[in-house]
Amino acid sequence: MNSPTNTNSVGIVRDTTSKWMIDNHFYFPYINNGQPVDGVGYFYPVVGETWDGLLNDINGFHIRPEHALEALNNAHAGAIAEGNVGGGTGMICHDFKGGTGTASRIVSTEAGEFTLGVLVQANHGMRDTFQICGIPLKDEFGPETMPVINTFAPKPGTGSIIVILATDAPLLPWQLSKLTKRVPIGIGLLGAYGDNGSGDIFLAFSTANENAYSLGISKIDMLSDEIIDPLYIATVEAVEEAVLNALCAAETMEGRDHNLVQALPQDQLLAILKKYGKIK
Repeated sequence: MNSPTNTNSVGIVRDTTSKWMIDNHFYFPYINNGQPVDGVGYFYPVVGETWDGLLNDINGFHIRPEHALEALNNAHAGAIAEGNVGGGTGMICHDFKGGTGTASRIVSTEAGEFTLGVLVQANHGMRDTFQICGIPLKDEFGPETMPVINTFAPKPGTGSIIVILATDAPLLPWQLSKLTKRVPIGIGLLGAYGDNGSGDIFLAFSTANENAYSLGISKIDMLSDEIIDPLYIATVEAVEEAVLNALCAAETMEGRDHNLVQALPQDQLLAILKKYGKIK
């Protein structure tokens, strides 16, 4: 299990997730003398965080167990909400309103076709280095699009990004680790690449080999390292797109102390892309 939230809510979300896993028997059982022991098992829920203290009253500890349970119980397949939702609600990205974003690719390899999906919680980047399609955007948007912060202004680039990669390709842990090493390329394509204050958290998993856990000998499939280049490319492309989707789906938000962060002005962005010949 994995879940993103804000910095001060990691504990409550982790504990609630653990309780949900126990109540739903969603864990590996403890084995004694070759038999599972009912009600005893082990699990490692992962809870990631990004800091939303400019827009959220983060020290108010407003995330409760019922909020985490609602998210877990309402999990579903298919399209998910993006922008100002869930842990992405209070995010800021490249000095625009950030949030949750997702993207995916269908990848063809010599061993067949696989899907790779990406979920991001985008709370990173600065305006000075922001770019799309290689176009520097520092001076393309007016000062009216800059955040209005009435508390304190953090150092530019302060923030974090969580990236979760999921694939049905049969990859083993070291191969998934190599996928995560391609994530920064996708982030860097949009101009976030040199911020000391950015806490970057990347996690990848495969849904293949669902019967790998056993008490005896397990047989698993794996792709050869020699044919997974397309998955690396898909990772880069999907991460870049997921961050853009987070920016495009997010809406202008006024938060604590009347701090105001504007959404990415999409009409202006389209005009810029047309000006540089990137779209017609």
